[in-house]
Amino acid sequence: MIQVPFSPSRAALLLDFDGTLVDIAPTPDSVRVPEGLIADLLRLRDMLDGALAIITGRPIIQIDHFLPGVPYAVAGEHGVVVRHAPDQRIRERDLPRVPKDWADAVEKIAAEHPGVGIEHKKAGMVLHYRRAPEAEADFRALISVWPVDQHGFHLQDAQMAIELRPLGIDKGKALEELMAEAPFAGRLPVFAGDDVTDRDGVRAARRMGGAGWLIPDDFPDAATFRRWLHDLSEGRGWAA
Repeated sequence: MIQVPFSPSRAALLLDFDGTLVDIAPTPDSVRVPEGLIADLLRLRDMLDGALAIITGRPIIQIDHFLPGVPYAVAGEHGVVVRHAPDQRIRERDLPRVPKDWADAVEKIAAEHPGVGIEHKKAGMVLHYRRAPEAEADFRALISVWPVDQHGFHLQDAQMAIELRPLGIDKGKALEELMAEAPFAGRLPVFAGDDVTDRDGVRAARRMGGAGWLIPDDFPDAATFRRWLHDLSEGRGWAA
């Protein structure tokens, strides 16, 4: 079993959601929170004196829906929006919005390919083609002519999806921002994720002297990772 190389009194746990805490689902709304996960996370939060956060590509409101009252802090949309504590207002960066003609164009493709999902965010959007893989070629042909950098964006491939994300925003920077404030400050970050977008979080955690792991590189799947979290919540897997 992978061991956290320091004790709970020194650790902060910052976790991705989709594909890490929950299994990937056909659509973002259809994920299921496994039985026992919330109880494990609450035990871990208490063990870490509150230093448990979710860093996700989703909006914060969706994490509040699936994990009500669980994480102390949440960074949503890769760090576009951040809530440092349960009783604080969400801090939103002033970032560019997706041009309307781009949004209209992807909606037109979605209408031609049943099963495609378009996830509009405060600053960006995600084109999901898991249920309609034939739509990928149309999406890529469309976005290949967009001057994304001139509009303050960049394109990021994800699992059966393409994300249009603001420049300078990633999960590594979100982790660093959360780690700068209580109850995370002074602790060592432990980050885990499963996608290309999570590699920034892994690198940032390791750079700060903590630990970072990826599914499937370090854990074969989300179910195995959840069992590992359960063990951590019962005190197993921590260095003395």
